[in-house]
Amino acid sequence: MMKVKVYITLRESVLDPQGSAVRTSLHALTYNEVQDVRIGKYMELTLSKTEEDVDARIKEMCEKLLANTVIEDYRYEIEEVVSS
Repeated sequence: MMKVKVYITLRESVLDPQGSAVRTSLHALTYNEVQDVRIGKYMELTLSKTEEDVDARIKEMCEKLLANTVIEDYRYEIEEVVSS
């Protein structure tokens, strides 16, 4: 089996109102050292071992469903799960 960790973030050019709200709240709690907050998504996918090109399959999943590629960037890490 394989575990894929997918990280999705808004592109730098896209405003992040949720991140701004969190920053404002942190400042209200006197955490004034926080300069910026960007909110993203994290997903873990567990895949059955396959002979197919895993990179291509994950990229396809991200571009078709998991990320809105107009406003979001994504990256992923693939790990082999060792069963005991």
